[in-house]
Amino acid sequence: MPTALKNAFALTALAAVLSFVAPAGAQQVKNLKFQSTWPASLTLQDNFRYFTERVDKLTGGSLKIEALAAGQIVPPFEILDATHKKVIDGGHGISYYWVGKHKAATLFSNTPAGIAGMDHMDFLGWIYEGGGLEMWWEFYQKELKLNVIAFPILPSSPQALGWFKRPIKNLADFKGMKCRQTGIVAEVYQRMGMQTVNLPGGEIVPSAQRGVIDCAEWVGGIEDLRLGLPQVWKYHYTPGMHESASIGELIINLDVWNGLTAQQQEAIRSAVTETFVRWGVKWQKQNADAIEEMRTKYGTQILRTPPEILIAFLKAWDEIAAEESAKNPFFKKVIDSQRAYASKVMPAKRFMFPPYSFAANYYFPETTKPARRIEETAIKAIKK
Repeated sequence: MPTALKNAFALTALAAVLSFVAPAGAQQVKNLKFQSTWPASLTLQDNFRYFTERVDKLTGGSLKIEALAAGQIVPPFEILDATHKKVIDGGHGISYYWVGKHKAATLFSNTPAGIAGMDHMDFLGWIYEGGGLEMWWEFYQKELKLNVIAFPILPSSPQALGWFKRPIKNLADFKGMKCRQTGIVAEVYQRMGMQTVNLPGGEIVPSAQRGVIDCAEWVGGIEDLRLGLPQVWKYHYTPGMHESASIGELIINLDVWNGLTAQQQEAIRSAVTETFVRWGVKWQKQNADAIEEMRTKYGTQILRTPPEILIAFLKAWDEIAAEESAKNPFFKKVIDSQRAYASKVMPAKRFMFPPYSFAANYYFPETTKPARRIEETAIKAIKK
């Protein structure tokens, strides 16, 4: 065979081999920029960072997401619109920030009061087993006309009732106090007689020191400790029903999502679920350590919220939800779905699960039985 012909065959064979080898060896790396609504120092941003690290590993480095903190590209409360416009590829926040656009936004954060008392797992059940995820995507894409999808990622709750300059023994003590509250929760507290003030986190402590506010709600545990609240007030009440099981979101531009490979999409789904669990259990331990430090270092009095305040909150929220349902069809559609799901799983769970306080009080007894008092008050309120 002539040398020229041999060379032609050799080149053809080499090209055929490279056509199979090159795509695997030259895998394209996709780089995305996501931004959160949180300062870089918050533990909530740790949740975001953990997610991006897992995506990197689960995709073998083919998908890299930069976890930017609040304000690095757009102001914190503009991440939803910025994701829609593809100024950023995605975001990390919580849907109740968008109640100014549509009141149903709060329902996708399981706030207030777990909607109908749902905890984290109940809400995830509704999302993944009760049609909730489809409604969430419908909310953004059809109701708000935004090119966005969302996933639940951040179990930043339960959150404490808050910090108070003086003790509160009942609803009457609660009324008239000027307290930092935000969003739809502020509406609920206003119905209960509280004067609410909308303040960003960084202004809470200075406002408290100047006597502008009498009380404040932030997050609880580690975040309250870092903010400096134990150095201002000594009375810390828990639990609260306002964010008893609130859950934050990961949002992604729909075109960006559709541009990912099937494997990359599955990696994101898996990373979201893993982050929810792994960050959540770490945060629980951080909060426990923070509570101990509050008590021992700052002399914080951690007290149980008077049960009648919790009952009054549920009643006020139910009133607001009923009013909104009467004038907002999509709100009604979502909350009806959530309550139908809750009516199925919550009674079964109550039947199957032992009360958390049962074994906790046996092994780590308290001097009083606050959990029992709360339950008894709730039963009396229902009978009324």
